[in-house]
Amino acid sequence: MRKSIQRLGIVILSLSAFLTIGYFTPRKWGNYSQADCTISLYISNQGIHTEIIVPVKNEYFDWNQFLPLREIGRDANYDYKYLSLGWGDRAFMLETPTSGSINPVTAFKALFLLTPSTLHVQSYRVVPQNIETKCVKISGKNYLMLVNFIKNSFQLDAAGKKMKISYGYGNSDSFYEAKGSYYILRTCNDWTAEALQKAEVNTPLWSTLSSAIIFHLNSGCEGHK
Repeated sequence: MRKSIQRLGIVILSLSAFLTIGYFTPRKWGNYSQADCTISLYISNQGIHTEIIVPVKNEYFDWNQFLPLREIGRDANYDYKYLSLGWGDRAFMLETPTSGSINPVTAFKALFLLTPSTLHVQSYRVVPQNIETKCVKISGKNYLMLVNFIKNSFQLDAAGKKMKISYGYGNSDSFYEAKGSYYILRTCNDWTAEALQKAEVNTPLWSTLSSAIIFHLNSGCEGHK
């Protein structure tokens, strides 16, 4: 019995050490600066979940052409400047507007079963000030790589259209069908990290925790944090 407890302790300590190293270890080392960093992105940390905030329109891409703003929320005023996009477990995201309303059963299923996913799309007139955000600057070329990753995360119907599941928590957001299954080895924050990697933004080796992503965020542009 004592040996079993000791072995379990060793496994727990080894796993903790491995995850700690992954948390603090970046995927890129040294100088990996991008050229022509003209696009600002914002990554929001909502406690346990991250989302990517992009400009609605710039010289490289117009999100209104891909995802009409009038279809996103109930708000009749469509003068939005930013979109926040995040991927995650469908049941968990639809049922959990705040971290204080987590259903333990839903959370367990999300972590340990292969569950359907969703994309949450939130419209903003300004970058939100009531949640933690961190800005990174990237090149136009890498921005298009990120845009394509996000676009390809939407599940389309036979006619090639996005499929809305429902309106969201307020008047300016909605949930859409997404590709892929959610489980403990591919979480909402792993999706964010994958998107940022497409844009050559540094991310941690272990990206399951939202704080790990925020810790490593750097635009890759000289002098910009």
